[in-house]
Amino acid sequence: MENSWHIKQLTAEEQAAAERLAADLEISPLAGRILAGRGLRTAAEARAYIRPSLESLHDPFLMRDMSAAVDRLCRAIDGHERIMIYGDYDVDGTTAVALMYSFLRTQTDNIIYYIPDRYREGYGISFEGIDTAQQEGCDLIIALDCGIKAVDKVAYAAERHIDFIICDHHTPGDEIPKAVAVLNMKRQDCSYPFKELSGCGVGFKLVQAYAQRRGIAPQETYKLLPLLAMSIASDIVPVTGENRVLAFYGLRALNAQPSVGVKAIMRVAGIEGKNVTISDLVYKIGPRINAAGRIHTGAAAVHLLITDDEEEARRSADEINAYNQDRRDYDSRTTDEALAQLDADPDNKSKHTTVVYSEEWHKGVVGIAASRLTESYYRPTIVLTAGEDDIISGSARSVSDFDIYTAIDSCRDLLTNFGGHRFAAGLSMHKKDLPEFKRRFEEYVAAHITPEQMVPTLDVEAEVQLSDLTWKLYKILQCLEPFGPGNERPLFMTRGLINNRNTRAVSEGRHLHLDVTDRIAAMDGIAFGQGDKANHMQNGKSVDICYYLEENSYKGRTTLQMNAQDIKLD
Repeated sequence: MENSWHIKQLTAEEQAAAERLAADLEISPLAGRILAGRGLRTAAEARAYIRPSLESLHDPFLMRDMSAAVDRLCRAIDGHERIMIYGDYDVDGTTAVALMYSFLRTQTDNIIYYIPDRYREGYGISFEGIDTAQQEGCDLIIALDCGIKAVDKVAYAAERHIDFIICDHHTPGDEIPKAVAVLNMKRQDCSYPFKELSGCGVGFKLVQAYAQRRGIAPQETYKLLPLLAMSIASDIVPVTGENRVLAFYGLRALNAQPSVGVKAIMRVAGIEGKNVTISDLVYKIGPRINAAGRIHTGAAAVHLLITDDEEEARRSADEINAYNQDRRDYDSRTTDEALAQLDADPDNKSKHTTVVYSEEWHKGVVGIAASRLTESYYRPTIVLTAGEDDIISGSARSVSDFDIYTAIDSCRDLLTNFGGHRFAAGLSMHKKDLPEFKRRFEEYVAAHITPEQMVPTLDVEAEVQLSDLTWKLYKILQCLEPFGPGNERPLFMTRGLINNRNTRAVSEGRHLHLDVTDRIAAMDGIAFGQGDKANHMQNGKSVDICYYLEENSYKGRTTLQMNAQDIKLD
């Protein structure tokens, strides 16, 4: 599928700021442009952005219900009440449980954790989980990354004299559960300044608030930031505002002194001893943690993340790595079968949505398959499989800036359950309602999506010449990390590049090794999955390349190279 390239155009104000920043910081006009494009206007703002401060974090008591949550948690700990820490089975949920458990075990030994079974209990708070809490003698459940719609479950718990503190970041429904406290900055009645925390992030704010109340040094809570960085990366929340500060210091702590469990995951992921980045968390560590909940149980991931025993960590990491391999196999098969379904549908190419179903698909990989399908058909996508009785359930993934949560919400009368946010969601329905759901979902999306939203777009920072790409510029780019949604790695575009000497297909023709020139300067690079363009370039024809800049170390020599994201033939 062909990408649309959108080159960022600076406003007059941004252009003036770019020139001012370049002069005041003694950097290139291109570097000034990049800083101004991130909303920076003065040298002081740029320095503060490059060196984020934990002191800039918002007061956790600005969050609605935080005082009530801390009051109840203090009462539980002082009264030696038994506490259950309950979380979702994905990376955000399991890191949140590990974070809360790791902190609270320094305050009490009367705690347990619980992760619902993905297949038997489904997403969110379950009656079975509450029954387990009752059997274990728990008086309080702290729910993390779930619970915002668990109105009936919270009422069920109250009948059994079990209180709830909910820490969630998903979009609330029409009714807020009657818990002791519901911490969610997306509540309409919550004035917390930053609205994009992960579920683990909301849990961290509760820990922060408790520490403030008890006079515990902030540094004790900062030890938990590596877990929070994992959730920020894997849950694809914006790496802006508080999230950027938390991810920055979380990565720093993770690289300086990873926990026993995290170090074990790094080993099986092949990145032990490497400087771990947000990208490593997204593509190396996150999928392995997720695989536990997808294939086996999310509790296995929590166990690994909280253990202090190196041998136990090694064994658990090996098991989780094996689950990840199984997940890959299921994922590949599901994606291939879903694409075959779409190819067999004569109306497929005219649709604005993808909705596919098979009772044979593994429930643990339908979300991944939905993401894969958007790479072939760039449109709002839902992948469903069989559940209990006649209920089918699955995952939804959106495109560009289209709000898939609202689209699903328009069909809520056909659903038995749903939840999520504008980019991703989960849902379930009676199998008999699938045809009507597909019809109405397609109708809603067709009426509300724009043509631009159905074309994948690469946002290009600037059009440059190769001579603009210096080591000094690269060092400035490194200061903008960690990259992620809202703070993307800068993409550059250069037109009219031709083969310099050694552009060629590699890896059995799959990829393209680049050695290109704009007739003034030359640069090497790599273009994954674009080996078919080798002949065009070897025949002396020019190309336009969209790429980001990276380091390449080979035989003791480190150079700058381009990592091509797209190539357009002349």
